[in-house]
Amino acid sequence: MHELAAQELYQALAYTESIDEVAGRKIIEHFQLEQPALAETLFDLFPAVIAEESLAMSTLFMDLCFDVLCVYQNVFGPLPSQKEVAIDWLEKQVMLWDVELQALIQEKDMDKRIRAKLQDRLCQRALQEPMQLGLVNFMNAAIDDYASENTSRVPAIKTTQTMIFIVIRLFSNLYSHVSNAAENYSIRV
Repeated sequence: MHELAAQELYQALAYTESIDEVAGRKIIEHFQLEQPALAETLFDLFPAVIAEESLAMSTLFMDLCFDVLCVYQNVFGPLPSQKEVAIDWLEKQVMLWDVELQALIQEKDMDKRIRAKLQDRLCQRALQEPMQLGLVNFMNAAIDDYASENTSRVPAIKTTQTMIFIVIRLFSNLYSHVSNAAENYSIRV
């Protein structure tokens, strides 16, 4: 997996915008069949957290998750099946992100040494893994633009941006995990 170049990202986003409603439904249905746990996380669990602050931002978040799904499939190929990853892979990913992200929230009561170690670990993982910074920036701008249309949406900006960041990392990690597993398998054979 590689970081998307600006032109690559632009083309993938243009492809996403060109998808009609019927094709979009098929993509979602296929996603729910191939990755049921991830689909439930992205379209049920995460939006529920955002909806506590703003229902409109929760709806936007689901739209942006669809865009992220389509970008990854367009650039990196078909979505890996849940059968290709360990059963508890998603759970471990979410738990790891939850702990590390808690360390970034200064309002959370946490030992300073533990907070520093978690922040360092988050930075190290971010540097070691390919990051789709262009996609993150595009999604954050979309969130900011949408929130600016109605002041009642503003309190949910940070939560929505954090969640979309996690979604992008989950997709990157999913594609990388399956790719690494395939490489390790071919080396052993």
